[in-house]
Amino acid sequence: MSISTVYPLLSLSPELKATLQECVECRLRDTVEANITTQYGIAAASLSLFRQAIAGKDVKTDPTIIMDFRRAVPLTDYESYSPFVAKFFGNPRKVSELENILAPGLPSFIAVSSSTIGTKSKLLPKYPRKLPGARPAITRLLNAASSGKTAYIYSFVNQELLEVLGEDGDVMKKIPVCSGSCAGARYVQNWPVETDSTRMGTIVPGHVSPWSTGLITHHRSFLLVHALFALSEPTLETFITTFLTLFVDLIHFIQEDWDMLITSIREGTIPDIDRIDHVRTYLQANFQANPQRAEELQNIGPPLTCPAWAQQVWPNIKSLVCVCSGMFAILIPKARSVLGPNVLIRNMGYGCTECAMGRMLNADDNETFVFETGDVLEFLDTSEAVVHDNILQAWDLQPGKCYQPVATTQDGLWRYLIDDVVQITGFDPRNGSPVFKFYGRKNLAIQFQYAAITEAHLVSIIQAINTEDIVKVQEFTAVVDQREPVQTVGFFLEIMGDTGPSAKLARHRAFEALVTTNEKHQHAFDTGKIRLPTIRIVKPGTFAKYRSWRGETMNADVGQVKVPVVMSNEAQQEWIAERVITEL
Repeated sequence: MSISTVYPLLSLSPELKATLQECVECRLRDTVEANITTQYGIAAASLSLFRQAIAGKDVKTDPTIIMDFRRAVPLTDYESYSPFVAKFFGNPRKVSELENILAPGLPSFIAVSSSTIGTKSKLLPKYPRKLPGARPAITRLLNAASSGKTAYIYSFVNQELLEVLGEDGDVMKKIPVCSGSCAGARYVQNWPVETDSTRMGTIVPGHVSPWSTGLITHHRSFLLVHALFALSEPTLETFITTFLTLFVDLIHFIQEDWDMLITSIREGTIPDIDRIDHVRTYLQANFQANPQRAEELQNIGPPLTCPAWAQQVWPNIKSLVCVCSGMFAILIPKARSVLGPNVLIRNMGYGCTECAMGRMLNADDNETFVFETGDVLEFLDTSEAVVHDNILQAWDLQPGKCYQPVATTQDGLWRYLIDDVVQITGFDPRNGSPVFKFYGRKNLAIQFQYAAITEAHLVSIIQAINTEDIVKVQEFTAVVDQREPVQTVGFFLEIMGDTGPSAKLARHRAFEALVTTNEKHQHAFDTGKIRLPTIRIVKPGTFAKYRSWRGETMNADVGQVKVPVVMSNEAQQEWIAERVITEL
């Protein structure tokens, strides 16, 4: 059955505005009622004025609570919560001391942020969802996944298990510390850590890789094992993973180790891959020799040897589900060259460690989202001062403008300023919820004295040079290039194929695109404050190796490591600079 396209409205009717307002304010009242009596709600300095304002009021029924919240609750950041989160990492961990810290009860898990830019990861307790609201995007997608074979490329590794003790001193609960994607996958499939031993030697029905593959912590090894089992299964229909980068890395490793993978399939032996000894027995028990399949693959050849290679290897392949918008969209041409034109590349949705925020407005548009969440979202106009007096409600937003979301969550965050910037494009005609595109990360910007270069600006520069006659960009990161007295924005690119005949124009084309984002760059160039952008090409596979290197140095979840749009960390810059093969 075909699904009709949803077209956003440019303004809200009085009826839709009233519906949206009633929904948001009901959710806010429920959230405040649940969380104001927690340890944070009772003791946090940030809520002192709010506690005074609501003293003696019935939080559940008094309509003035909404105005009190908007007047008295300030913007907060992670530092407001870190002393409370630290209680989970003390000893002994007594249930009487850890209950009701940010939200009622004990958390289901503690989410670890990705720390893309090299700063310390944030740790955010996630509690059981007790209020009605939208299901996480991963839940919807996995429940609606094809009934056929799926390559389910997720890590199930917990960084730590926190044992909470009851009054008798016995372990009452184990709280995993892990990535949100790991916890989400475990939640959807009902895989608590206590029952991991029962799954180690199994392949979950509908999946192609043994469950124990998800416990491999090394980036390359994790993807090679998934590749081995995926190649062995000719009826594969779907790939599901976190970010599009993981699929592209998987294809890169298949290309690098094609002969080894084919030999393993022919002989039925798990190859000598690093850091899989803890699961090798379980992998081998689920892997048999298949000379016929090996011959089929040998005749097809490795990736990129023929158009729509994936459709030759997996004739039934239908979709790839992952995060593929924003800077990840740069990789879609690479993925499409492997998948062919008929395989659907479908976005996972929109969210961050702090809060799940939205889903796709239409399945065939990976860039346009609609806010859908069980939490409460407010907004700050990015052109205004970052103060709580400037916070706007969802029904006050204007299409075309950019905003930062401000989240009040069931997990105990109060007016928490999210680092993302979104651009509003309209409103959902079904319920009035704002429709938006992801614009960039607030902290991933290059700040020159005269102007800032945002993530969106950097992407537009790459799009300007990403042509057949200059270079076909596969991935990029940007830095402040200070190798000469006059600084500029510098790019490290991994490209597909060779540079084009007009590659010598790349720096000029990049500068023209930069000036289009802000005319101040032209004046800065004319007065010697900036020079032409620099462009350095790195070895093929560099960005995949970077993810592996960063994963090891950070002890991060395999599916969590991203290359930052702006690379400010000196060690990271030195690492990638060592892999430059040419400069335009």
